[in-house]
Amino acid sequence: MTDLKLAIFGSTGSIGTQALEILSNSGNLFQISALSANNNYQLLAGQANLFKPDVLILANTEHRNKFEKILSYKPKEIIYGNDGLDNFALKGEYDVLLNSLVGFSGFMSTYNALIRHKKVALANKESLVVGGEIISALPAFKEGKLIPVDSEHSAMLQCLAGENLKDIQKIIITASGGPFKDYTAQQLKNVKVEDALNHPNWDMGAKITIDSSTMMNKGLEIIEAKWLFNIPVSKIEPVVHPQSIIHSIIEFVDGSSKAQLGPPDMKVPILYALTYPERINYPNPTLDYTQAMNLDFRPVDFDLFPCIRLAIDAAGEGGFQPAILNAANEIAVDRFLKREIRYIDIPEIIESSLHNIHSDKEITPHALQTIDRETRAFANTLLK
Repeated sequence: MTDLKLAIFGSTGSIGTQALEILSNSGNLFQISALSANNNYQLLAGQANLFKPDVLILANTEHRNKFEKILSYKPKEIIYGNDGLDNFALKGEYDVLLNSLVGFSGFMSTYNALIRHKKVALANKESLVVGGEIISALPAFKEGKLIPVDSEHSAMLQCLAGENLKDIQKIIITASGGPFKDYTAQQLKNVKVEDALNHPNWDMGAKITIDSSTMMNKGLEIIEAKWLFNIPVSKIEPVVHPQSIIHSIIEFVDGSSKAQLGPPDMKVPILYALTYPERINYPNPTLDYTQAMNLDFRPVDFDLFPCIRLAIDAAGEGGFQPAILNAANEIAVDRFLKREIRYIDIPEIIESSLHNIHSDKEITPHALQTIDRETRAFANTLLK
């Protein structure tokens, strides 16, 4: 077995469970040094009993006794509470961090790992959405220690292998369009939670599935791509591609383009991020070229999906605007899932937050945490 130690933050989520499936089928890739969960202590215990990591992190302290009773081995340390992740990222023993936390909660873990020059396989796009200005200035980022897990950004990275970033003319980032790509504005007024959670192509967590339906997910990915590849948002073009087979396209200054293709399966980008810059043999699904297939494209309807425009504008304005956008979106999505607001209220809450929350402070991790709290408090007061 390799000596490389892997920590997985968010091991009970969609990305984390798929990563562990890969590792269980490729036993010599990594030693698992740490696994974490927020609430799902039963699944975390099952994962821990199988992989026996030295450290377990459970954010919800209420499950402490039940969790420890179902562990069949004794780890070196069990860390409880919301600060456990950030502290482990800063002081724990690992070589690679797979950060698949959801939302702004993942930012400090990414930041702390990169400060230590650890490799980060990043499935937490909010780390760059909120703190791209800070993270992109870190020496470890400039050394290529941050590898994206998102299928779109993994596609971009693969297309750019051997290329020069200055030769990029445009990045075309593809979007499935979600379940409502053929809806009218009138139909969107009647969208229910169950409708929005029914994604046609991908099996993801609730928050990212809602983001996909509003196309905010694509807006966040545009901001992430801006920082990853040091390219202005004006050169990143979103396009609806319902089949989710082409994951992104790089258009070069000489007029040529490269695309990365594959079935909509997250194991390919997860594996690529973990083993980058190498590739390993693994039985991921591939396209069947003996069968006819269509690759359709259409422009994004910015009027029907205002969230993506809000994200692009926030990225263009810079400063704290992306952090405000992200925090307001997290609150709006959570409130929609709790059935407190209508689906079409999501962009309204985000836009109101962008117009009303401001800061002239220097962008630091502490300042980002402050603006995040302020925005969440404000967004929770809207449309009561």
